[in-house]
Amino acid sequence: MADDLIFYTNPTSRGRIARWMLEEVGTPYAVRLVDWGDKPADFLAANPMGKVPTIIHHGRVVSEAAAIIAYLADSFPTAGLAPTAEERADYYRWLFFAAGPLEAASTNAALGVVPTPQQQVMLGYGSIDRVVSTLRTAVGAHDYIAGDRFTAADVYVGSHIDWGRQTGALPDDPAFTRYLDRLMARPAAIRARTLDDALATQIAPQSGD
Repeated sequence: MADDLIFYTNPTSRGRIARWMLEEVGTPYAVRLVDWGDKPADFLAANPMGKVPTIIHHGRVVSEAAAIIAYLADSFPTAGLAPTAEERADYYRWLFFAAGPLEAASTNAALGVVPTPQQQVMLGYGSIDRVVSTLRTAVGAHDYIAGDRFTAADVYVGSHIDWGRQTGALPDDPAFTRYLDRLMARPAAIRARTLDDALATQIAPQSGD
């Protein structure tokens, strides 16, 4: 039943990442649109941070996009998106690389924040150039981030590369293009974009959460 899995989102947010994963999983889910200016009480009760995406699955709350990706992969094993034993090291390494160094570096770059050499020592990513170089090597090593098979980690890593390219935080690199072309042609990715683009027409433009 759709109400067994409730998805709080806004199509101008990281909710697009979770939407793609939900479409890959293929299980029914109920969508609750979160308006930035009027966040519903049930949503804030579930996630006091007021951030999307957030899901409630059989009464259990999961927030943070990377956690949602990993949770859904484990909770719906028949989708085949969780890692095998051989894929597990790269799967977790690059999933959390994207959640940590990649997101922080891309966000700072998009905002025009350039850390000094002294500040780079304190940062979890060092410099955007180091992140880009590391990521380029990772996506070029195999067809997919954990090996030769698509996994949930590709949803998260691919979404961040796509966002970084759109904002100019990441370069128009051939390795990123080849990787994204494989991911964005997936039927679930196309469905997710179509659904969120349609939902976006129903709301006034706002800055994302």
